[in-house]
Amino acid sequence: MVSAEEYGQFDTAWCPGCGNHGLLACMKQALAGLDLSPHQVLMVTGIGQAAKAPLYMNCNMITGLHGRGLPTATGAKLANPELTVIAESGDGCNYGEGGNHFLAAIRRNVDLTLIAHDNGIYGLTKGQASPTTARGQVTKAQPFGQPSEPFNPMAVAVAMGAGFVARGFTGEPEHLVGLIQQAVRHKGFSLVDVFQPCVSFNKVNTFAWYKQRCRKIGPEHDPRNREQALALAFEFGEQIPIGVLYENDRPAFGADLPTLARGPLARRQLDTAALQDVLASYL
Repeated sequence: MVSAEEYGQFDTAWCPGCGNHGLLACMKQALAGLDLSPHQVLMVTGIGQAAKAPLYMNCNMITGLHGRGLPTATGAKLANPELTVIAESGDGCNYGEGGNHFLAAIRRNVDLTLIAHDNGIYGLTKGQASPTTARGQVTKAQPFGQPSEPFNPMAVAVAMGAGFVARGFTGEPEHLVGLIQQAVRHKGFSLVDVFQPCVSFNKVNTFAWYKQRCRKIGPEHDPRNREQALALAFEFGEQIPIGVLYENDRPAFGADLPTLARGPLARRQLDTAALQDVLASYL
């Protein structure tokens, strides 16, 4: 059996009390519980405080550009389907700079997992509003209040038919570990949006604020029912549902591509003669 210790212990650059600490611990526990060794896992990230998480894990990793973690993860998974590919970064990176890539990943349904560190603020760049900051919330960069409607990643993912849509909270670590494991097991695109409070720059959505409002979705909910899932996705206020909102069995992207039928691209040799023929066809 794989242990969480195999993923290493490292000094971090995060603030004391940052929700990223808890999420990192949950990630290691989840992967160990799935009996995945570090060499079987690829973490792909963008830019930001959340994007530093793979730096503190003993596994394969790629740091992409800001908002570009998902296309990099897509290429890696299609090249080597044997890898467990997890993209992770913050709400700004995934839903702001990477918003179109988020939509494309849902449409394609590539077999990878996105862990979105959602603290409702840009932490690395010191506290301006992110896509999930509430309208009217005062920040260092928006002294008169954030003027736009917040982005709802849960509603968008459910409406577009994402394969697996869940929301967790670092204040419920055992629950969160289970959600991450379910997401990784799912064959297709999986989203786990995780509340992980920013203690330095978001003084509204604190640990206590989430603890008071988050409630686990009960067994009465049918995650195959998109209408029910969409209704839960719009619940955000005095009560916020956490757990699996929606899942389906859409075939994962690449399953019917003849190019991939002969095995992983990563294990195949380049056919230089065929490449020369293709180049010659343009002359």
